[in-house]
Amino acid sequence: MARAGFYAVHGSKIRFGRDGRWYADGEPITNDRIAALFATHLRREADGRYVIRMGDEQATIEVEDTAFVIVGLSVTPDGDVLVELNDHTTERLDPSTLVAGTDNVLYCRVKDGSERARFLRPAYYQLAPYVVQQGSGFQLRIGTATYPIRAAAGSD
Repeated sequence: MARAGFYAVHGSKIRFGRDGRWYADGEPITNDRIAALFATHLRREADGRYVIRMGDEQATIEVEDTAFVIVGLSVTPDGDVLVELNDHTTERLDPSTLVAGTDNVLYCRVKDGSERARFLRPAYYQLAPYVVQQGSGFQLRIGTATYPIRAAAGSD
């Protein structure tokens, strides 16, 4: 168990859960500043592994579903959807990348399309008023624009 809320990057098994929380040695990291630090320093290696790299310290981490999650969103008067990510960045949603996965979990592409992000429940509910059923599927409707939400093939 870490002392005083500090987690040595190299000395702990670090995991980013599908719930959008960080874990060290199976225990949730409750210090928001540490979680933000980890999210800010998360990198994907050329071989696909994710690492936290801070100065000279580096540790490979386990990612349960996606390395990025959508924690909130807003719709601008111009009809753009801005998504807030767990690394405290904000991006314009590319509606063409919306996919409904297993159990209707919503995903999109972020980081210039290089990463998949999972919508956490609060963000999902913020987007829900703009989602309408169309036939047997769903679409995102913002103003007069509509975008299909694709169903994932298998588990996406």
